[in-house]
Amino acid sequence: MRRAFTKAAGLAAASLLALTMAQPAQAGAPAHHPGRAAAEAAYFVMTDITREQFVIKLTKPEDIEHARELVSGETTDRPHLIARILKRTAPYNPRWSYHTNPDTTGFFDQATEVCDATIPYVEEHLDEAGGAFLPGLIWCDWSSRLVRELPAP
Repeated sequence: MRRAFTKAAGLAAASLLALTMAQPAQAGAPAHHPGRAAAEAAYFVMTDITREQFVIKLTKPEDIEHARELVSGETTDRPHLIARILKRTAPYNPRWSYHTNPDTTGFFDQATEVCDATIPYVEEHLDEAGGAFLPGLIWCDWSSRLVRELPAP
């Protein structure tokens, strides 16, 4: 029974990530910030209820724009992050033993409980991630929010 639940939870988390990644584009041309050139990657600091900080890398222009709008307060839509984690340190996020895959990062308003965990909880239980904990390595910290953009390293 537990194996069936783990598979079902993994499928649900993967489906949620797929739905999040397939958000419809907003009508009209995307807003651009004066003086900011489109970059290949942008880096943002996120925090959560624990007040720990975690750096994410975004590579999709629509995600970068949405993140900048969240940080500036231009929008409050889809304020939380969902992504597949990679169990290794990234040069731009050296404090943690994991980072998010920029190709799978998206934003959400509500998500399933199976992918919810705080930044330090993921670190403390990283060896369990991908099984019953964070099936499919999909992480969606319900209290996540972006606080600022960082210069590219």
